[in-house]
Amino acid sequence: MKTVSGGIRKRSPGRVLCVLLLGALAMTAGSITSALAAEKVSMRLKWVTQAQFVGFYVAKEKGFYDAEGLDMTINPGGPNLNGETLVASNADNFAVAGGIENLLASRARGLPIVGIGMMLQRTPSAYVAHADSGIKSPKDFKGKTVSTFFTGAHNTLAAVLAKEGVTATDVKIVPQAVTMTPFLDRQVDVATVMKFNELNVLRARGLGNAIVVMSPEDYGISFPSDALITNETMIKDKPKAVQGFMNASLRGWKYAIENQEEAIDILMKVAPGLDRKHQTAMLAEYGKLILADAGTSEGIAVLDLPKLEAVRKFQLDRKALEKPVTLAETLNTTFWNAVPVAYKKP
Repeated sequence: MKTVSGGIRKRSPGRVLCVLLLGALAMTAGSITSALAAEKVSMRLKWVTQAQFVGFYVAKEKGFYDAEGLDMTINPGGPNLNGETLVASNADNFAVAGGIENLLASRARGLPIVGIGMMLQRTPSAYVAHADSGIKSPKDFKGKTVSTFFTGAHNTLAAVLAKEGVTATDVKIVPQAVTMTPFLDRQVDVATVMKFNELNVLRARGLGNAIVVMSPEDYGISFPSDALITNETMIKDKPKAVQGFMNASLRGWKYAIENQEEAIDILMKVAPGLDRKHQTAMLAEYGKLILADAGTSEGIAVLDLPKLEAVRKFQLDRKALEKPVTLAETLNTTFWNAVPVAYKKP
């Protein structure tokens, strides 16, 4: 091969093309290897896509799951889908499940699920009555019709009534509709609301001063909710994937709370039919429940063991569990503890 001035060899066009092709093939092979190396996992939401779960969508959009070696599929929930049973059967690897009371009940029934985080540090549900109804507290529920969600909130209602000395026969409890219409039309005297959802709907309609809001915490009941769960097999056989799920999910939630407008942008890409104003309000209220109590001092999704143990004892005392279960068998704090502080501490 001849040389040009300066001693630089002149390469033929064919050789240059060959080098470029080899480089492209190497990059493609690297991408394929990376994709094959990613662990395929799925998580089940406890309800349909909405701001209640935006942190997980942020984690996916921002590549946080990818960075942990996870190929994550986020499956929405619905009225006929139960995250606890889906994870127990390994149909999904992870889920946002119900509250601590649901998790304890599932373990008492023998389901091999384990709580690895708790998104909401306070009870997300509350009760509303019309201000002119004379209903001021759960003691006034006697002889009234009360609607609630039978997806976990009914357990909280039962606990509040028990604490206030109101028996199940004192109250007519009915399933709650998907809208607040029965309450607004006074077909029910008291309705259950999620503080980040239905309560916002009522306030948006200008009814803030026309309703009485009763929170379980006002009556000594605090049931942390939206447990992050996996199953015993995942913990035993794929602990790296479990840790990666926690790292990425909490990182996504921290980003969502700190960048709420951008987080809603990401959510609207996933579900463009949602009402942006309502979703923005939902995220703001949901974030407050995440950062309540130990959520601020310890970090997002912390398992507040003293508070959770109080719920366990209360449920045992009122014989709400099929058999005694311990927090040690219900929860695993190892993975939350190992999440980098920068990912979970606001």
